[in-house]
Amino acid sequence: MAKYTKTHEWVTVEGELAIVGITKYAVSQLGEVVFVELPEEGQEVEKGESICNVESTKSASEVFAPVSGIVRSVNEELEDSPELVSEDPENKGWLFKIEMNRQEEVEDLLEEKAYNEITGD
Repeated sequence: MAKYTKTHEWVTVEGELAIVGITKYAVSQLGEVVFVELPEEGQEVEKGESICNVESTKSASEVFAPVSGIVRSVNEELEDSPELVSEDPENKGWLFKIEMNRQEEVEDLLEEKAYNEITGD
C-alpha cells in the first residue's frame, strides 16, 4: 500500500526498499513529462531534500526524498521514455528506490485518504 508526501511523492515499501515516484495529482499539475533527471545510484539522501527533477511541457519540478537512505536503483527506462511518468506515474513511471536507513520515517508519511484531502480528490 502506498504512502504519500505533502510534496506529491508516493512511496511503496518492499522490505528495506522504498520505491518512489510522483503522484497522479502531480502529473495532472505538471502536464506531459518530457525529461527526468534521475539521482545517482549510491547517492545518500536525507528525508526532505531535493533528489531529482521532472520536466514537463509546462514546467520543471523538484522531487524530494520521502525517506532517508541510499539510492539503490533508478528507473533507467525513463531516460528514453520519460512519458512513462505521465502515462503510469504510480507503476511503470516509478523514479528510484531508496534503501532506507530509518524505516520509522515511513510512519510520518500520509495515508491515501489524508493525501486525497490535501489534493481535493
